[in-house]
Formats: sequence, C-alpha cells, structure tokens
Amino acid sequence: MHEWALAEAVIATVIEESRKEGLEEITKIKIKIGELQQIETEIFEFALNELTKAQGTSLLTKMKVEMDTERAIFRCRVCGNEWGFDDVGLGEDENEAIHFAPEVAHAYIRCPSCKSPDFEVLQGRGVSIEYIKGRG
Repeated sequence: MHEWALAEAVIATVIEESRKEGLEEITKIKIKIGELQQIETEIFEFALNELTKAQGTSLLTKMKVEMDTERAIFRCRVCGNEWGFDDVGLGEDENEAIHFAPEVAHAYIRCPSCKSPDFEVLQGRGVSIEYIKGRG
C-alpha cells in the first residue's frame, strides 16, 4: 500500500505543477526513485496508471511515465567510508522497516569499515519528479 500512497502524491503534485505552468495536457513525466525507498516499481507503476485513469481528466490521458532508480550511497561521519545499500546485507524484517520509514535506516545500518551508525545518506532517498512535459 505504500506504493499507492506515493503514487497518489506524485499524481497530485503533477496536476498541481502542470496547472501552475498552464499545461492543458501532460505528455511525459520522469520520476526518480531512491533505492533506499525500496519501492516495488511494478506496483508503483500500476498505481500511477490506475490513479491516472481515475482522475477522469484530459490532462493526464496521454501521459507517459519514465522511472529511474537512484542508487543509495552512504558516507560514514566517523571514518569517511562510502558504501552502497547492496553492501549492507540486511534481513527481510529490516528491509521491510526501511521500506516504510527510510528514516529508521540508522537503526539497522552500520559503516562496513568502522561499524559506526553515524552516517549520512548522500543519495538514493525518496521519490521525486525530475520533470513534467506537456502542452499549454
């Protein structure tokens, strides 16, 4: 269900931003999905399509969606080591917790080098709309 909520937020944002820009038809949007978000892209894409149909507006009828996943990269604040999410090796329960609340990653992830939980997420977090293309 997490994917549906994110899809609803994307559709609402696309509609709001396109109206601000005076677009009458949206032809394409590009979405960046952070790896840390761990979205099931098939469910997310299905939700986007269904919500687009449910809007019942000509604004979205020709909209194509492009999605890119941004790899998560972390940097340890103690030793400066950088690593990726695939280097962490979490279990299913930990992955599920991070899927619903990426902010809890600090409770489960440690620097592979010095084992510190004090790290920053350099990239690969959240869902964002890179661009909206359309006709006015």
